[in-house]
Amino acid sequence: MAGVEAGYFVRALELRSGAELRIKQCDAGDVGCVVWDAALVLAKYLETSSFYRDGLHTFTGKSVVELGSGTGLVGLMAAVLGGESVKDLPPAPDYILVADCIYYEQSLEPLLRTMKELAGKNTCIICCYEERTMGNNPEIEIRFLKLLQADFEIEEIPLDKHDEEYKSEDIHILQIKRKQDH
Repeated sequence: MAGVEAGYFVRALELRSGAELRIKQCDAGDVGCVVWDAALVLAKYLETSSFYRDGLHTFTGKSVVELGSGTGLVGLMAAVLGGESVKDLPPAPDYILVADCIYYEQSLEPLLRTMKELAGKNTCIICCYEERTMGNNPEIEIRFLKLLQADFEIEEIPLDKHDEEYKSEDIHILQIKRKQDH
């Protein structure tokens, strides 16, 4: 459900519990004011049953760092699912969530450096991005994936594992782990 409130566009994300996360997106602003479609897809993916073990969500009691938060929807979903936001970065968080950060050439190396510095051998990085076909975006995505493979193992989550309602052929979810020899 979406609606308009004074100067804001409201994006609502219904949770399986019936509760709703309502995010206000500014009518005017840059990337941090937008609820990106890839963030919606990633948030709903995190809520799927594949993240449950022994009756608990895998985020329960785990440290979670969100990169490229936009309005913070993905981090909010992780918190709803039991993740613990970190104020002081741990030596290696349990999860790093990356939502739609692959579109500016100049941000690729700093993003990859941050991921490499934060990720420990057991850190699970979940990256979701929208495939864009305009301008240099296809080359930027190819470069990002090539640079990423130097230090990380990448597994693309098949579309049939995405939330049934929140999925799109042009939005990709990657599960990323640090290579053990790095």
